[in-house]
Amino acid sequence: MTQHTDQTALLSNCDREPIHLPGSVQPHGALLVLRAVDRVILHVSENFAAPSGQRAADLVGQPLGQAFTPAAAAWLEARLSDAAIDFRPSYLGILDQAGQRHEVLAHTSGPALIVELESVPPDASTQVNFFYPLVTKFVGALAEARTVDEMSLLAINEIKALTGFGRVLLYRFDAEQNGEVIAETASAGYPSYLHQHFPASDIPQQARALYVANRVRLISDANYRPVPIVPQLDAITRQPVDLSFAVLRSVSPVHIEYMKNMGTLASMSISIIIRGQLWGLVSCHNFEPLRVRFETRAICEQLGQILAVHFEAAEEREEFNHRLELRHTLVRLLASLSKPDHFAVNLATVSHDLLEFVDASGAALVLGGEISLFGVTPSSQQIEDLVQWIARNRAGDVYETDSLASQYPGAADYAEVASGVLALSISQLHDHFLIWFRPEIVQTINWAGNPHLKATAADPSRLSPRRSFAVWSETVKGISKSWRQSEIDTALEFRTALLGIVLRRAEEMAELADNLGRVNKELESFSYSVSHDLRSPLRHIVGFADMLIEMEQERLSAKGVRFLNNIKSSAQFAGKLVDDLLSFSQMGRASLHISKVNMNVLVSAAIERLTQDIGERQVRWNVARFPEVDGDARFLALAVQNLLSNAVKYTRSQAQAVIDVDFEDHGDHITFIFKDNGVGFDAAYSHKLFGVFQRLHRMEEFEGTGIGLANVKRIIERHSGTVSAQGQTGQGAVFSFSLPKVLPLEARH
Repeated sequence: MTQHTDQTALLSNCDREPIHLPGSVQPHGALLVLRAVDRVILHVSENFAAPSGQRAADLVGQPLGQAFTPAAAAWLEARLSDAAIDFRPSYLGILDQAGQRHEVLAHTSGPALIVELESVPPDASTQVNFFYPLVTKFVGALAEARTVDEMSLLAINEIKALTGFGRVLLYRFDAEQNGEVIAETASAGYPSYLHQHFPASDIPQQARALYVANRVRLISDANYRPVPIVPQLDAITRQPVDLSFAVLRSVSPVHIEYMKNMGTLASMSISIIIRGQLWGLVSCHNFEPLRVRFETRAICEQLGQILAVHFEAAEEREEFNHRLELRHTLVRLLASLSKPDHFAVNLATVSHDLLEFVDASGAALVLGGEISLFGVTPSSQQIEDLVQWIARNRAGDVYETDSLASQYPGAADYAEVASGVLALSISQLHDHFLIWFRPEIVQTINWAGNPHLKATAADPSRLSPRRSFAVWSETVKGISKSWRQSEIDTALEFRTALLGIVLRRAEEMAELADNLGRVNKELESFSYSVSHDLRSPLRHIVGFADMLIEMEQERLSAKGVRFLNNIKSSAQFAGKLVDDLLSFSQMGRASLHISKVNMNVLVSAAIERLTQDIGERQVRWNVARFPEVDGDARFLALAVQNLLSNAVKYTRSQAQAVIDVDFEDHGDHITFIFKDNGVGFDAAYSHKLFGVFQRLHRMEEFEGTGIGLANVKRIIERHSGTVSAQGQTGQGAVFSFSLPKVLPLEARH
């Protein structure tokens, strides 16, 4: 699209406007396009004044000498031959022709040379003589400044004094390419834009690319009439001349309208490039047209480059210090987490460092189905739902956002405490996460005009710059402080270290398990041997006690008979204890013989045996019909027998004992439930019930060796199941065990 096209032309997409192919130049200079190999004129701007009086269009196809006086042509030819010209404009000097002085610039564009001539006022003098002291003074002042804001203010004051613009401001771009004015200096009468924001849409993407390529851009008069280039199209490519690097290149009509809406007739921009990216701009404005010579613009470009170097150094210095602080905190964290205690317990002792580590207000450890919370966080249920969402949507080992609700709508309910999330996966196999939270920061952003109004009322499809730059305030919610790259990087280092700690713990636990397994087998062997060897002597004691009582009762005193009965009773109890120990030992030693087990048969047989022993007691049995399960019938029968005998024993004080035997089907496993209305137990001690020799009632009240429930636990665990107990003193007890419907292969051996 050419500059002289109707200013009201429709632009359907600003990012596609070919601003590098305007087909025209600004009128404060003239442009020639030469074939590099023979200096033949290919294109020329219509305002080029040849000494011969020829029209510009008539110069096309002519040699360079036709456009200049012989002296001027020789001067230019010499400069073009001597200079190392590339794609960036090179300053060739001041050309004097017919009393007119021009600053001459040249650069390459493919196989062509583009020569630009900017007119120099008659009274203008060279400014190079004060360039060195100016730069020296500026660099010295920058060395004293410590912050980006201080450096920015120094730069804009220097540039305003150097160029004469009425207002000079510096704004930097954020991650979304919106600009914020961080420094400003202005003459009286100029409105202030300090700390106001400009939307990214103000600068289309192709314009940003040109800001990186051309670091200084001047528009001396927004009311200028663009000068066409003739011919418009290249004879071979059939495209307009590429003026990407031309300093005289005409400006987009949209940008001209933008300037006028701002009340600016002259502007100049100086790009701040850091690490190859457009970090920010120094933007100069003037109410009236203003020419700035190339020498001055070159000085400004140098100041911009020096400023960029200092900005980069300041940011790197600040980033280095921040990373150093993070590393100190990381070392403290790892030192505490390396202790032998449980991981979550260790983490709780350093919760302050955990939050300070990434400047978070809360954190959560999701590990093994348990959630540990630190600081201010969402609820456990909300975190559990969030973890499931992160597990499905994360792209790697880390997930981070400063606006969680925009990606996960469910987070809107707790945006005030967790708008920002940094989540680390700390397991390769499971959904285990360490998550940090940052609260919402409600911000009021002052925009230079409403950034959302880009279309005109008459034609919403037409691209139109904002007509008003009055302060327009917008309240932004649901966004936290952004996570810095240094925080994300150090968090990933933390993850690597955590995985190392977990791996080392796993190896230690595996070694401990091997040792315990070996010791356990040795203890089982010892227990079996001792128990087996004790059975005969204990039976002999009982037998000889019976014989003495029968043979010598008449000659013994009553006290002697009582003593013998005590010996017999103790030996019988010891024998029962030995039998139970043997049974407990066999539970760990004997192989399982797996088959389909009819639980109805096992329960009925156990009840029948118990009924023979309860005499006249009133017992009501409520027994369900059970499904089959995989298991060892002998061992499961023993487990059922122990649970039912316990129910009978601990209900003996009731006028009528009520014993319920039921089940629950949970899909992949079945839970068998044994409930009674007996004496119950204190629920606080339920964890002790399944241990060897653990009793919650005195032996004088209820007989037993304290091994029966331990046997039940061992049997069920060998079947890959679980046991549990619930109770309340005086209100009965509920014992249950769960078995998988299909026994895993590893449990069958």
